[in-house]
Amino acid sequence: MLLHSVNFETVAALQRAGDWAAAGDLLADSARRLAAVGAEGLVLATNTMHKVADAIEQAVDIPLLHVVDETAAALQAAGIRTAALLGTRFTMSDGFYHRRMQRAGIELLTPKPAEQDEVHRVIFEELCRNRITAAAKADYQAVLSGLQTAGAQAVIFGCTEIGLLLPATEDSPLPVFDSTRIHALAAVDWLLA
Repeated sequence: MLLHSVNFETVAALQRAGDWAAAGDLLADSARRLAAVGAEGLVLATNTMHKVADAIEQAVDIPLLHVVDETAAALQAAGIRTAALLGTRFTMSDGFYHRRMQRAGIELLTPKPAEQDEVHRVIFEELCRNRITAAAKADYQAVLSGLQTAGAQAVIFGCTEIGLLLPATEDSPLPVFDSTRIHALAAVDWLLA
């Protein structure tokens, strides 16, 4: 297994600036470096940065195991047709997750704009700093209850940190599909095959 890690603050600054082209270039460069030293496939261990998956895939001739595709397959296997999506504001609102899920026949529901702001804030200001609070947990549960009422059959944890806040399935009013876990298990299956 080869690993290349980029500075998260660099990535976060590019996200805040909306400079997705530079973010794509940064990760495409990482992909080229990994391919050059023998990688046979890529796993991008983040949901939000799959927004620039096309740039990565165009930079190399090895496959990228896409988190949305693997999560969609898990939802399909469970018979889920409508799912709530929690993640960073970019993941919830920029459409890249929605488009790929729609190709799999799955509709995504996202929180209202003010709720998205709070979900995003908790991720960056609390969870990324290893601060887990009862207030944030209650807020997330309330958002999920509203999405359940709107028709969601399950929830996708579309951010690696959300499982820290709601670690057990009984913490969520909806069945949980943790994209991080799904993606990691798919990577193991791919490697073993």
